[in-house]
Order: sequence, then C-alpha cells, then structure tokens
Amino acid sequence: MIQETLEIFKRGTKILNILQDEKRQQILVLLCREKQLTVNQITLLLPISRPAVSHHLKLMLDAGILSVSQVGLERYYSSDLEDTLDWLKELTSSLEADLAD
Repeated sequence: MIQETLEIFKRGTKILNILQDEKRQQILVLLCREKQLTVNQITLLLPISRPAVSHHLKLMLDAGILSVSQVGLERYYSSDLEDTLDWLKELTSSLEADLAD
C-alpha cells in the first residue's frame, strides 16, 4: 500500500509545487470566490503586478488547476479543480489505508 501512496504523491508533484507559492494561493482563492476574472481584474484585487499575475496564471494553467475562456478581446480565468480534488481524495484515502495497516 505504501508504494501505491508514493505513486499517488508523484502524480501530484506539479500541483503541490505550484500551490506552494503564496501569490498563486491568493490568485486561486480569489478565483474560487469570484468564479472568473481577467488579468487586469486580478491585478486590481491583489497586490501583485500585472506581469507577475500573468506569469502565475500561465504556470497554474500548465498545472491544470485553472481554465481560460476568450470573450471578445478579454481572457477570463477560472479555477478548474475537479481533477485536483479527485487526486487529493485519492491521496487521502490511500494515506488512511496506510494508517490502518
């Protein structure tokens, strides 16, 4: 069972690395609360520069925890945590099973 838990951890390494940054945590919590925002809207709501927000959003998109939609000239970012939450549930279950052994 322990080997299975380690494999589950490995699958989530990219997500864990992305979420260790406090600015990305702030952006993610904001997007969970506000549903969808543009880079400019995020910049107005958080003490992060526009280039930094764009950089963090790209990393978060690449990690699969955000989605983006184009409306006219604007790109709207939103949280997309279904896969991440499924991974966390799987990890939790595996850890609980390891503790029970």
